[in-house]
Amino acid sequence: MENTIRTLRSVRHFLPTAVSRTAVERIVDAARWTGSARNRQPWRLVAVADPGVRAELSHLGNFALHLADAPLVIVLLSQDNGFADTEFDMGRVAQSLCLAAHEQGLGTCLTTFHPDDNVHRAARLIAAAPGWLPRHAVAVGHPDTTRALAPTAIPRGRLSVSELLTWVP
Repeated sequence: MENTIRTLRSVRHFLPTAVSRTAVERIVDAARWTGSARNRQPWRLVAVADPGVRAELSHLGNFALHLADAPLVIVLLSQDNGFADTEFDMGRVAQSLCLAAHEQGLGTCLTTFHPDDNVHRAARLIAAAPGWLPRHAVAVGHPDTTRALAPTAIPRGRLSVSELLTWVP
């Protein structure tokens, strides 16, 4: 798992090859085991393969354009429950989705829909049930390795363990 975490990168360029339903269900099956506060599992997922809907979603955030070119977009719906830990739980399940896809050789890239008007527009586009907010999405597909890679944080390096960790005696 450590190598999977270290090699995970955001992918914004995809081959036009469809992502199989089986692969998506494997990814979701792995991610559904993600822990959540009080085991509420305050998430639902919507797989969007329709190019028209993906194109519409790509205009709902400053950094969402890559959604139009991805063969699949998984929209993450968070329960509008007022709990402060719901967004933390959403981050956990999003990371699990990306890691599970990466283990299958698929690329992913997270995006956030904003402002709130765009969240409501996304909800209408995917026919979200009342009480569920589509604030985030994950582009999924086979990476196009012939296209230039997006800038990465790796050349700038990562903080060392000693810079990140403080011990309280």
